[in-house]
Amino acid sequence: MTEHKQAPSVGVVGGGPWGRALATAARRAGAEVVLHSRRDQKDDDPGLSVTVDYAEVARARLVVIAVPSPVARGVLRALGDHLGGQHLVVHGVRGLGAEGLETVSDLVREETPARRLGALGGPVQAGELIEGRPSAMVIGSRFPEVIAAVTRAFQGPSLRVYGTNDLRGLEWASALVGCLSIGVGYAEEAGAGPGLLAALISRGVEEAARLMAAAGCEERTMFGLGGYGDLLASIALEDRPEVVLGKALARKVPLEQAIGMAKLRVEAIPLIPRIARFAEERKVDAATFRALSDILAGGRPQAMLDRMFSG
Repeated sequence: MTEHKQAPSVGVVGGGPWGRALATAARRAGAEVVLHSRRDQKDDDPGLSVTVDYAEVARARLVVIAVPSPVARGVLRALGDHLGGQHLVVHGVRGLGAEGLETVSDLVREETPARRLGALGGPVQAGELIEGRPSAMVIGSRFPEVIAAVTRAFQGPSLRVYGTNDLRGLEWASALVGCLSIGVGYAEEAGAGPGLLAALISRGVEEAARLMAAAGCEERTMFGLGGYGDLLASIALEDRPEVVLGKALARKVPLEQAIGMAKLRVEAIPLIPRIARFAEERKVDAATFRALSDILAGGRPQAMLDRMFSG
């Protein structure tokens, strides 16, 4: 019975590809992991404990949230009944809240008693974690014990973990990089050469940094591994969902079909129009994000490339 088991060191909430990848990475690093999944699925890892009970996940001191942003509040509300001040809660959601531009850590504060929070970011992808390919991840938290716990849980020969104390900045950077990665895939497929692509990335990062400053984040976080580094990696990661989606849109594939080709949920799709409106309201120059919003609405490839470099 579960009450006689040793408490797991890491609890992961989210049985999708990203949650299972994080669970696999923690298992590979030597952690005892329990995974919460609503899905009735066959477990390929006999050493991984899978449960449908939030109380079981909360037996771990470090709890990692890996669910889509639209369901995050509901999941946290249910999980919050089992959490306390002793828990360290970290999320790996590369998006912002479904109701506005609140961060997922904002939702954790609102829906649970946990206060020592963090977020995961950086260039690492689910496939790299599953296959154990070398990569890097960033943990953002104002609490050194959260950074230390995540590093202990995930760092190993194939995964390097870096820390930053700019939690909000890392959350925004991860979300904005997801948006810009669609632009990278789009521009590559539309015929942009290395020089044009470099200009797009540099301009997009500058705009993202201005947006982050307007949102109360540290601009420099966008220029680190969780921002610039993550976006640069998207050039080489042809299977990154955002890049796949961007390439499909440049081939004039309808959005719904392009979403299916990406295979994993792309948090940036509902986020881009909201970011464009935020930029307009705050009078932040963000032509790239306006162009991305038009791309999702079916804009033509060459016209959109021109738009990205307008202004």
